[in-house]
Amino acid sequence: MSANPRETAEGKVEALLALILAARHCVAFTGAGVSTLSGIRDFRGKNGLYKTLDAEKIFDIDVFRRDPSFYYAMTREFIYGLDDKEPSVVHKVLARLERIGHLSAIITQNIDLLHQKAGSERVIEVHGSPSTHRCLRCGTTMTFAEVVPIARAGELPRCRVCGAVLKPDITFFGENLPETALREARLEARSADLMLILGSSLLVFPAASLPELVLDHGGKLAIVNEMATHLDAAASLAFSDLGTVFDSLERLL
Repeated sequence: MSANPRETAEGKVEALLALILAARHCVAFTGAGVSTLSGIRDFRGKNGLYKTLDAEKIFDIDVFRRDPSFYYAMTREFIYGLDDKEPSVVHKVLARLERIGHLSAIITQNIDLLHQKAGSERVIEVHGSPSTHRCLRCGTTMTFAEVVPIARAGELPRCRVCGAVLKPDITFFGENLPETALREARLEARSADLMLILGSSLLVFPAASLPELVLDHGGKLAIVNEMATHLDAAASLAFSDLGTVFDSLERLL
């Protein structure tokens, strides 16, 4: 274990890369901090959505059922402007690690599809995904690509069968996490001998309990996050600056 958590990146990135290359089953766990490097606001950071918007109301299933137009109005740029966002260096390095056989899966709390845009193939979205929009009445679906121009025009995407407004397959407050994704994430965590915790303060449960599964069977954690987490002392390495660490990893790979 690291005797000095939150060490600076300088001189330590080589040790992080060595951990990754030596791992039998390395898994990444990513949060909003990964995507702030792409210009996407997080929820709880110093400039997060909670500072200016009632994010809990935006993603509240009861509010959506009463007035779905509120969700679409508030996320017109945040969600339906994602085509204008590009993967950060973190997304790109993780995709490369997967391609060269040193990353088994990405477990993400994010709903921005940037891991897929960077080329990652094994992405487990534990908070759901806007890639599919679904009718809560009859189950008819539309793709994200189909919904984007409708939402960007300030209109509501409606079911082609029954006319009800479609909801993205993002997990809203008041809904359960997607069972298949959560089951897959737990299997990956139990198999991992190394988990990279990137851009997550580990405050949102049950997803934030996944690193505990790694520790329970003797696996290691490496944490890169701006704010301290409750698992820093248990991490083999801990850093604060995602951009600096992953710029260095990109050069070393």
